[in-house]
Amino acid sequence: MSVQWQDIAYPGGQARIEYQWVGPPGAPGPVVVFLHEGLGSLALWKDFPARICQRLGCRGLVYSRPGYGQSQDLAPPQPWGIDFMHRQARDVLAALLKALQVQEPPVLLGHSDGASIALLYAAMHPEHCRAVIALAPHLFVEAKTLAAIAALQAQEVREPLLARLGKHHRDAPAVFRAWSRAWLMPDFIPWSITDTIASLRCPVLAVQGMDDEYGTLTHIQTLARRHAATELLTLAACGHAPHRDQSERLVAAVFNFLHHL
Repeated sequence: MSVQWQDIAYPGGQARIEYQWVGPPGAPGPVVVFLHEGLGSLALWKDFPARICQRLGCRGLVYSRPGYGQSQDLAPPQPWGIDFMHRQARDVLAALLKALQVQEPPVLLGHSDGASIALLYAAMHPEHCRAVIALAPHLFVEAKTLAAIAALQAQEVREPLLARLGKHHRDAPAVFRAWSRAWLMPDFIPWSITDTIASLRCPVLAVQGMDDEYGTLTHIQTLARRHAATELLTLAACGHAPHRDQSERLVAAVFNFLHHL
């Protein structure tokens, strides 16, 4: 199905969201909602959501957060604070699901920042989340993460990155600037969602690559300690993006995880 648009209003903002339904129309069962990474978008998922939904025989909802991809802020956005992921979960995702009439508790599949947003939404709305698949989630701030983001600021790295992102974002420099500044501001260092996830009720599949350049296995291990209904999957020869580096293994693992629910 082609990309569609939905206007939403939420506390502190208004946005026109680009979204796409994938998978068999009218398929039974919960919708799988895909939440992209910190520099991601609907388009940057490529064919992964469609492949997952085809394998599961379910519908999927893919969207770009406000300001990302082709989604637009319709009112001056609030400056990004240390709670920017909390706001995406509590306000933006909740408003979009309501506007699109996703009434049955969905499955949330998020990557990186999107995985953290998925976990936050599930913790905040335990009655409205069937399960979470968290790919390389951030539960707290690690020096390794900050060093990797800081390295992107060098002109010889930033300029080629922005050229690639420009193919998938209406305003790639603004996306990069907002995301990297939020992560690198000193006030963000104590950020953590380890206490919040204690209220999770749904099953979680937590996935991380052994060669993740943005974080260590401590995140998914902490998640498993804090939430007993967590299944861990570590992938060899895999960096920060399991859906790109180990796509076939991930599709199979997601199928097995959801098939048993």
